[in-house]
Amino acid sequence: MTQPRTPVARPVIAIAGLGIESSTFSPARTEAPAFHPQRGAEVLTRYPFLAPGTPLRDAAEWRGALVGKALPGGTVTAAAYAELSDELIARLGELGDLDGLWFDIHGAMTVEGIDDTEAVLLARVRETVGPDVIVSTSMDLHGNVSRELAHLSDLITCYRMAPHEDAMETRERAARNLVDLLTTGAPRPVKAWIPVPVLLAGEQTSTRIEPAKSVYAAVDEVEAMEGVTDAAIWVGYAWADEPRNRAAVVVTGPSREAVTAGAERLARGFWEARHDFAFVAPTGTLDDCLDEALATTEENRPYFISDTGDNPTAGGAGDVTWGLERVLSRPEFKDPSGPTVIYASLPGPAAVETAVRAGVGATVTVTAGAEVDDRHAGPLTMTGTVHAIRHGDPHARVEVVLRVGGVHVILTALRKPYHHEHDFTDLELSPRTADIVLVKIGYLEPELFTMATAWKMALTPGGVDQNLQRLGHHRIHRPMHPFDGEMPPPNLTARVIPPSTEPLGTPNE
Repeated sequence: MTQPRTPVARPVIAIAGLGIESSTFSPARTEAPAFHPQRGAEVLTRYPFLAPGTPLRDAAEWRGALVGKALPGGTVTAAAYAELSDELIARLGELGDLDGLWFDIHGAMTVEGIDDTEAVLLARVRETVGPDVIVSTSMDLHGNVSRELAHLSDLITCYRMAPHEDAMETRERAARNLVDLLTTGAPRPVKAWIPVPVLLAGEQTSTRIEPAKSVYAAVDEVEAMEGVTDAAIWVGYAWADEPRNRAAVVVTGPSREAVTAGAERLARGFWEARHDFAFVAPTGTLDDCLDEALATTEENRPYFISDTGDNPTAGGAGDVTWGLERVLSRPEFKDPSGPTVIYASLPGPAAVETAVRAGVGATVTVTAGAEVDDRHAGPLTMTGTVHAIRHGDPHARVEVVLRVGGVHVILTALRKPYHHEHDFTDLELSPRTADIVLVKIGYLEPELFTMATAWKMALTPGGVDQNLQRLGHHRIHRPMHPFDGEMPPPNLTARVIPPSTEPLGTPNE
């Protein structure tokens, strides 16, 4: 039985966290600078709802420790994690007495030699701040929630939309729930956790379509129940091979009966819908997608194609040349007066440097790609005209557009996701008037989704291959859908997780 606590009129709350999606099926490695860490007061500038004068900012004294978020990528090196986590812990130790801590993470970070990295980090955080500090954890719905992470968190929540249009809303909810708990003096919440033996790609679980649309609509209904503070469903992260990787449900609140009933309802809903999850768009081979795009009328353009296997926003290395090689080999695209294609993108720092030296309008021959992931195709040599050059992008640093026949290839010094219309128009490209826009992405982000008159997902190779069965998972809990066609009904009863001040006990999975 949790005990009432003393209300705190204006609590002191620290903010800390490290976030990344790490594909263990990519040869890439992620180093510390990729996290772009912010420290101290700078941390607060990440969150519009904590701007000076906002109600939530005024409701507490917020102290930034260290928050770093990296573009999804490969496994984080042990040295990078040690550097960042040691600094985070040291800065927390310098903040003085705290009432609460907001742990802002992603939930799918893999570090060399460490399983369940976020729980390991939160255990160190708790050792530093002490057992009385209340912790609220906010996550991506593609994160992973182990028993240990649920145990160490007093409050825990995640996004409810994929694509993640509610990312900032989720963070605000996590911070607000923490303030409410501290200022009312309510006991630590009861947490009901249920692992669900399903592991699907994000592109199969988009909340734009059924069944995820209805599965996630039930979250709001459970949260509205008397005795419930928050409810959340995690899809999990499909492109890492760790025991924690699977779907999960956590419901928190003051009532054991309510959170238990709510968690079991959500878990059953997810499990019962498992066979109905499908890709958010039609799929095919890259050649199939190109054939269909070329066959469409002008009214159905721009035609968007997702090059899914090397999607950098899911953990792909971003430099797989397999897709671009096939595009450039198509005879339809060799004539500059033929169909207009935009390809985004391919890292190639040496190629970018050559193009920058030559200048806009010059004809250059450059080689790019396959410096990190050369398992599917080698470096690609292209001859084309430099169409545009742009410096200063926070991700790419330098971008170059090379026109090769009718294909406008975006080359970058560092990998970059292309999610917004300005990503193209800043490079003097017009995606709305192009015949085909081919982007390394999974489901289309909102601006691209709105722009596309037709769209298909190409099932291409890479570190985030959509064909999960051919990747080779061997450490996840089995049986697991869809890896095991026939499997017995799982145990979807709620596991009530004790407060972090009490022992976790023996696993009852």
